[in-house]
Amino acid sequence: MTEYGRGPGSEPWHPEDPLYGDGGWGGQQGHAGPQSPYGGRQHHPQQPHYGEWGQEQQAGYDGQHQQYDGQGNQQPPHYGQQGHQRYDQQYAPHAQDQQQYQQQHQGGWDGTGAHPQMPYAADPGDPYAQQAMAYGAEQPDLYGTPDAYPPPEPPNRRAPEPEQRPDWDPEPDPGQEDHAFFTGGDDEDDPDGDDPNEGRGRGDRKGRGGKGKGKKRRNGCACLVVALVLGGGVAGAGYYGYQFYQNRFGPAPDYAGNGTDETVTVEIPQGAGGYDIGRALKQAGVVKSVDAFVAAQSDNPKGKQIQAGAYQLKKQMSAASAVALMLDPSSQSNVLVKPGERNAQVYEAIDKQLDLADGTTKKIATKQYKSLGLPDWANSNSQIMDPLEGFLYPGTYPAAKGMKPETVLRNMVKQADQAYNRYDLTAKAKDLGLSDPLELVTVASLVQAEGKTHDDFRMMAEVVYNRLKPTNTQTNQLLQFDSTFNYLKGESNIHISEKEINSNQSPYNTYTHKGLPPGPIGNPGDDALKAALNPTDEGWIYFVATDGMNKTEFAKTYAEFLKLKDKFDASSGN
Repeated sequence: MTEYGRGPGSEPWHPEDPLYGDGGWGGQQGHAGPQSPYGGRQHHPQQPHYGEWGQEQQAGYDGQHQQYDGQGNQQPPHYGQQGHQRYDQQYAPHAQDQQQYQQQHQGGWDGTGAHPQMPYAADPGDPYAQQAMAYGAEQPDLYGTPDAYPPPEPPNRRAPEPEQRPDWDPEPDPGQEDHAFFTGGDDEDDPDGDDPNEGRGRGDRKGRGGKGKGKKRRNGCACLVVALVLGGGVAGAGYYGYQFYQNRFGPAPDYAGNGTDETVTVEIPQGAGGYDIGRALKQAGVVKSVDAFVAAQSDNPKGKQIQAGAYQLKKQMSAASAVALMLDPSSQSNVLVKPGERNAQVYEAIDKQLDLADGTTKKIATKQYKSLGLPDWANSNSQIMDPLEGFLYPGTYPAAKGMKPETVLRNMVKQADQAYNRYDLTAKAKDLGLSDPLELVTVASLVQAEGKTHDDFRMMAEVVYNRLKPTNTQTNQLLQFDSTFNYLKGESNIHISEKEINSNQSPYNTYTHKGLPPGPIGNPGDDALKAALNPTDEGWIYFVATDGMNKTEFAKTYAEFLKLKDKFDASSGN
């Protein structure tokens, strides 16, 4: 059957049509099939159903369109107009186009506007009145009503009818349990090859519908996998929850006891706090955690007294034991540089602490002083006795057995350089009338050596600056300090004879040489350095240790100085 009515040789396309049979698409007979309801006539097997457009149209106009019966006999041709209308009905795109097309051709071929009389009566065997409609009668829209069949589709787009594929199953729902995760992929469930669907066009459908034991096995494996995943998730959550609780609320990890027999040396730098010390101890294997050490240090009343230096400790100690041992002087392996202490004394302490021969550190200092980190303005005077004097900054430094002397010295010089940069000695020296920062450090070393207490440091600094002034007519720019002569001699003698003083012409002898000595005579501390930067301005130019040791008194005139000298002589028994 054609799309818009029956033509000769075609058959109804819908399966409910009693004349059902698919005659093919595009005008081709698919098979010999049952005979046409029009007297068993059908097209010639080699003849196209409709033929080419030009040929069919020409045949309709000329009345020469011919048909053949089932035996190949030629039949009388149809009327040209009738054949043309039949062709229009068969090839009109749809019902509305057919009606428009018919309206355009209502005039017929004679130009009168009226159709010729239909020569044939309606065929009662035609259920769709196709014959009548083929000859100009009004035909209904077979596809525009609720009861109409859907339009046909080309063979390459038609889906097979259910009767033609009874062995096909509907597409499985991805959510069903025969998903690839549950079915186990390509595992075979039918080892005997009994699957009726095997080898069909839709692919192998094995393992469906609960056939065999494979599905149960896969379902069990899937459940096991899910159980393992859930169990692992619960275990992981519990572990991390426990760790979170321990980190937030539980005690910090800690060792027990006083440690093992293995001893290690731990260096604590200057300015290190509790967490810094704890990290150093943990890295050395002394304590188990930083938090444990910080807690133990807080619990110990003297915990904050732990200072920089080197400590001999044991591995795997409890945090409390480590704090207690660090507070014990026996565990400390350090060298302490006191304010005003000379380098000669520092060298001896380093040799002793590192278990070296006497004089080892001094030799290294003399040979390697240029590589120990001195500032550029150091050693500006060629008459300096010790290039490192004044640059071994007071403090506590690690000096454990096995360390090199130059390592200890380098740490001391580094601290001095940082302190002097912090005070901006270059700018301050110019403000105070000094030539360079080295002279300012030298003044601080004199203040540290001659002063006895913190209170008299600023007055002592004023005495130095007043005696250095060109206007000084009382001492004629001579400092006349015993401390400089004692440094020259390597002594600490307060009783120096005039003969000894006058016979020594060293630039460090401030009784015979004007101005400052070539360099510092010791290592000044913070107090002396601050006093040298900020002296008093009260006119002090004389001073005397009236008790011979600790008490220093100051005078502005020479007469006042003589009184102080008599007081000193009385206290010393002279």
